[in-house]
Amino acid sequence: MPPADPAAFDPERALALARRTFDIEAQALLGLKQRQGDAFVAAVRTLLASRGRTVVMGMGKSGHVGRKIAATLASTGTPAMFVHPAEASHGDLGMVTPGDVVLAISNSGESDELAAIVPAFKRLGVTLITMTGRPDSTLAQHADIVLSSAVDQEACPLNLAPTASTTAQMALGDALAVALLDARGFREEDFARSHPGGSLGRKLLTHVHAVMRSGDAVPRVAPDARFVDMMREMTSKGLGATAVADEHGRVAGIFTDGDLRRLIEKGIDLRELRARDVMHPGPRVVRVDALAVDAADLMEQHRITSVLVVDAGGTLVGALNSNDLMRAKVI
Repeated sequence: MPPADPAAFDPERALALARRTFDIEAQALLGLKQRQGDAFVAAVRTLLASRGRTVVMGMGKSGHVGRKIAATLASTGTPAMFVHPAEASHGDLGMVTPGDVVLAISNSGESDELAAIVPAFKRLGVTLITMTGRPDSTLAQHADIVLSSAVDQEACPLNLAPTASTTAQMALGDALAVALLDARGFREEDFARSHPGGSLGRKLLTHVHAVMRSGDAVPRVAPDARFVDMMREMTSKGLGATAVADEHGRVAGIFTDGDLRRLIEKGIDLRELRARDVMHPGPRVVRVDALAVDAADLMEQHRITSVLVVDAGGTLVGALNSNDLMRAKVI
C-alpha cells in the first residue's frame, strides 16, 4: 500500500467519517439494548451462583475486549481472569477448573481456537456462556447460554474492521458487571478494597489516625494559659490553631489564627487574656477511628481548616488540618 499523501487529506471528510462512526456505534448500542432478555438474566444468575471464577476468552480484537471485561468483573466483586484461547490449547487450559464459568467472546462465533477447546469445557463440566454476533454459529450451538452482541454494520467504511461489534461487546460486558455488582450488594467500600492505590481507595480506606498529628506535634494549652504562651504554642506547632484542654486531656475549646485576627481588629488588649477568655468552647472534633474523608467533610461543611481528634472517651489524641489531608491525597 503506498504511503498517504498529507496534501490530499480532506478535513471535512475526516470529520464526517468520525460523526458517521459515532452514529453507527450509538445505533449498535441501542440495538444491543433491545436484544437482551432471558439469556442475559440467565447469564447474570449463573455468574452470581458460581463458586469458581469467570474465565473470559477471546481471539484478536475480541480478546482485547475480553481482557477489559475480565478486569472490570474482578474489580467489581466477580472473581475473573482472562485466558488466551490459543495458549489454552497448549497448557493454559489447566487454569480452568470445574465450577468455573467460561465467557467466550467471538463476533463470528467461528473462532477455530475457541472451537478446539469447547470439548474440554464439556469434560470439565464448566458452564459455557458465549457472546457472539451470530446466534446460529458453531460456538453458540455448543454454549449453555448465548448472549447476542450482533450489530447491523461495522463503523469501518469497508464493513470489515471490528468497530461497532467490539463497542457492543464492551458495553455488554459492562452491563454484566453492573448487574452483578448490584446483585451482590457491592458498595463503595468494596470497590476501594480492590483499588487501594486509587483516589477512591485512599478516601475510603484512610483513617484519621493515619494522617493526624499526634504526641508533641499537637498544639495544646491549659485553659489558664497566658495569651503569649498560647501564641508560642501555635507558632511552634504550625497548625494554625491550638487545642485548649484540661489536665485530663478533655477538650475545652480551640483558638485559631482567624480568632487572633478578629481580636486584633477589635483593638482588644491581649496581654492579660487567658486561653479560656478567647477560646471557642465545644469545638468540632472527629474520632480517631473515623475515615479521613469524614474529617474533610466536617471541615468543608463548617468552613474550618483545622479539627481536633479525640478517642472514644473524648480525650484529645491528635489534630489535623486541610494541608495534612492534601498531603495524604484525601482531598
